[in-house]
Amino acid sequence: MKRICILVSGNGTNCENIIRYFQQNGKAETALVISNRADAYALARAKRLGVKTCVMTRQEFNDREKVLAMMEREHIDFIVLAGFLLLIPDFLIDAFDHRMINIHPALLPKFGGKGMYGHHVHEAVKAAGETETGMTVHWVSREYDAGEIIAQYKTAISPADSADDIAAKEHELEMKYFPKVIERLLTT
Repeated sequence: MKRICILVSGNGTNCENIIRYFQQNGKAETALVISNRADAYALARAKRLGVKTCVMTRQEFNDREKVLAMMEREHIDFIVLAGFLLLIPDFLIDAFDHRMINIHPALLPKFGGKGMYGHHVHEAVKAAGETETGMTVHWVSREYDAGEIIAQYKTAISPADSADDIAAKEHELEMKYFPKVIERLLTT
C-alpha cells in the first residue's frame, strides 16, 4: 500500500478529507503530516485521525539529510501539498520527481505564483471579473505553481459573488475531487 505524506501550513480541511478518504477505501495510507507551523489546525485533525505528525521549521525543512531520512524512515511513496506555504527545496523535488503534487485554488496558469495562495487568489479572481474559477492539481516544480497540470475542475461564478462566495465554490471542488486525483495517480 502506498504511503502518503501531506505537507500543510493551516486549517487542514483538505488534509482531513484526504486522510478520511483513504482510511475509508484502503487504497493508500496517510502515514505522516508535516507542518511548518506548530499552531496549524491540520495537525490536530491528523492526530485525531491517528496519523503521525511533525513540525519542522523552515531551516529544518531545508535540511536535506533530515528530511530525506524522515521520508525514508516513514517509507513515504508520495507527497501531497495541501495548503503548504514554504517553497519546496530542490533536493525534495528531485527525490520525489512526479511523486509530489500541489493543489492551487484557481485555474492555472492564471492567479498563480509567489504570494498567490488562499484568499489572495479568490480576491484576484473577483477583481479580474472572471466568470469561472476552479482548482488545479499539478506536479511540484522549482517554481511556484509552474509544474505540469494534472487535473483541473471548474465552477461558474457570477459578478454578485464575493471573494468568500468564490472561495466556498472552489473549496467544494477540492473536497470532491482532490482525493480522487491522488488515488488515480497512486493506482496508475
